[in-house]
Amino acid sequence: MDLQAEKIELVKRLLETDDESVLLQVREVFENHDKDFGNDLPEHVKTGIERGRKQAAEGKLTPHEDVMKKYAKYQDSLL
Repeated sequence: MDLQAEKIELVKRLLETDDESVLLQVREVFENHDKDFGNDLPEHVKTGIERGRKQAAEGKLTPHEDVMKKYAKYQDSLL
């Protein structure tokens, strides 16, 4: 489906709905579309992200496979 047809289909669905929660969700999507959610994070979270980026840049990473092997014994208890 091309972009214009998709837009028309969405407009039709918006006009047909009486579900206020759907309308509020659509409004929220438009209002937050260009917003950088990172600006709303607490400082301690921003600090942790920056620390992780620095560690990644320095090559101080543990491969995903190694982490999964280490913690596989706990997986069954989570299910």
